[in-house]
Amino acid sequence: MHSEILKPVVVLIAWTLVMLVWMMAVRLPAMKAAGIDMTKLKGGKGSDADGVLPPQAQWKAHNYNHLFEQPTCFYAVSFVIAFTGTGDGINAWIAWAYVALRIAHSLWQATVNKVSIRFTIFMLATLCLIALTLHAAMAVFGWHHG
Repeated sequence: MHSEILKPVVVLIAWTLVMLVWMMAVRLPAMKAAGIDMTKLKGGKGSDADGVLPPQAQWKAHNYNHLFEQPTCFYAVSFVIAFTGTGDGINAWIAWAYVALRIAHSLWQATVNKVSIRFTIFMLATLCLIALTLHAAMAVFGWHHG
């Protein structure tokens, strides 16, 4: 099965891996500079480093975590759309818009991180997700015009 909507899905997965590499490239040196010896760490979670590491190092980590929150709904709805044969045309374009906005959100959060702008980008992406969800519901429940 080929569906155009799967292309932006793959791109967002690849972007998540880019953010992983960026996070590690910034965070590991920040941990070393802060005198944190990973060989002596036991348990804990990434957010434990808030207040210990510089905020700019943590911003990448926060965004990496965000890419496992709302985008999981994007993946699910994209697969529903692909499976129902409605993943081309407008749904593919909306999915590309969602991915572009999530990448913009990542870049903003990882660098400037002014919350009002970040929130605006997030809400625009959320509108795309809402549209995809409505289209998926229309396909699954047979709510078609005509």
